[in-house]
Amino acid sequence: MAHAFTGRPGGVSRGPYASLNLGLHVGDDPEAVRENRRRALEAAGTERAWLTLGQQVHGDRVLRVGRAERGAGASDAGTALPATDGLVTREPGVVLGVLVADCIPLLLADPEAGVVAAAHAGWRGTLDGIAERAVEVMVEAGARPSRILAAMGPSIGLCCYRVSEDLAERFVNAFGDSVVRPAPEGPHLDLRLANRSRLLAAGVPEANLSWQPACTACENHRLFSHRAQGGQAGRQGGFIWLPE
Repeated sequence: MAHAFTGRPGGVSRGPYASLNLGLHVGDDPEAVRENRRRALEAAGTERAWLTLGQQVHGDRVLRVGRAERGAGASDAGTALPATDGLVTREPGVVLGVLVADCIPLLLADPEAGVVAAAHAGWRGTLDGIAERAVEVMVEAGARPSRILAAMGPSIGLCCYRVSEDLAERFVNAFGDSVVRPAPEGPHLDLRLANRSRLLAAGVPEANLSWQPACTACENHRLFSHRAQGGQAGRQGGFIWLPE
């Protein structure tokens, strides 16, 4: 298997999208985004034409895909797989991708079974259990939870993710007090810890979990952040695939 996470440097986009914006849906020049995708995926050792994306809606739908779906959303956001926040495949050459700017890009793999997955885990998807759903669809494709490796790419950290009292209470009810830190300006949410809890509940061993410590909001100079940029931001990506 092969995988990659991207950041801001290395592309051709300008303004709030500078420079390696991979999102076609955020208002950037589409040709610049296509060039950015080409650069990013070629640098990772694969091709833009093989990229397969869902139309992310902060839900928990995880879809198993193969050669028939390869290339969905690669050059046109309108061709991405509808209402899909997670993808699973066991077909070589199908590059699964998720696009984020604070949410967690979650990549999973069972190397022995040859099954990989990518999921977009924002607060809604985390509460709805998208991490567990991704593991379930992987198991349907032949994976075993005890063999699954899981990696969380750069996302907004506990340090910067201030949320409402109501949302904090929902997370405490779902995951316990450890995922929320009180602060004078309002509660802060640890999205990574919540997804860690989901993955452990799904049977993924703790030793198989890893995450990038970088906070997208703190490190906005090298990572896109919807919150730090006031809602106008590009998207970085998380990609995983089985080489042909």
